[in-house]
Amino acid sequence: MQKFLALFLFTTTILTAQITITDSISNYPVSYATISFGNGNGIFADDEGQFTFTEKLYPDIDTLFISALGFKDLNIATKSLPQQLFMQPEADELDEVLIGVKLNRKFKKETLKPYLDSDYYKCWLPTIESEIAVFFPKTTTKDQKLTHVLFPIALESKDWKKRKKSNSDKKPFSTLFKVKFYKNENGLPGKVLTYETIVFRATEKNGDVFELNVDTFDIYIPENGFFVSLQTLGYTDKNGKLLPNKKYKEIKSKNGLVKIPTNFRPLLPFTDKIETSNTFIKRVFIGANNWAKFKKGNGFKSSLLDKNLTNYGIGLIYKTFKDE
Repeated sequence: MQKFLALFLFTTTILTAQITITDSISNYPVSYATISFGNGNGIFADDEGQFTFTEKLYPDIDTLFISALGFKDLNIATKSLPQQLFMQPEADELDEVLIGVKLNRKFKKETLKPYLDSDYYKCWLPTIESEIAVFFPKTTTKDQKLTHVLFPIALESKDWKKRKKSNSDKKPFSTLFKVKFYKNENGLPGKVLTYETIVFRATEKNGDVFELNVDTFDIYIPENGFFVSLQTLGYTDKNGKLLPNKKYKEIKSKNGLVKIPTNFRPLLPFTDKIETSNTFIKRVFIGANNWAKFKKGNGFKSSLLDKNLTNYGIGLIYKTFKDE
């Protein structure tokens, strides 16, 4: 009876902790919304717009700041937090972007290869607090449509002594990523190119490159180039469902409780083979935070910069249409 009562109370607590974010017009869930705590930390909703929040889990948080592509930001106090939150749609104009235009013309398929590296010491350790964006210039006046994005991934060997062997068994992981495409505005990521929510799940079975098919999103490359961004949402279960675990560790120090973001796998290999610095970083849970180029002198402390590894070498596959 005592075990049953404890289980009942635990289940009740979990159920009351589930908050659902919903579109105020369609009543559809707002998938993978960003929930910021106002202190540089936060969490994400899952595919059903749900996230877990209780005062016991986050005792020092009194306000939630919620954002999602295509919706007005929502700020709400955590005291007497309702189990359902509504967000109002807000569709900005996607000017200067060719979205949804069908070009039934002959084309040439072109590939920009990703930069791969299996050296763990040359890799970025992903956290959910950082979004990485890579700039790609347009190199022709012809119309171009993006069809695939190639994300390089570094796999870790189960046996450290065999880490340099390509056929060694790899550590398993199942991680969910969010992908965005941005306009180039004065050399920085600006407005999004599509309001579609694009996510993918990577596992060690995908190998050292994850190939994301974006052909159906009809993304045409702007004249002044564009940015591709990658953001870690967290680990998933075997079915790809985002797990509701805390995304940072709390460590006691002389100055009080310090929150350190959790590192997620897979590692992301950086390279020094690209002449210009095309990689930018943004902290996700700070609303007014600006994009910054990943280079020395921009406030970053990283062993990657000490080795001149300034770029995440994403690859692309696109169609270049022939002139008529």
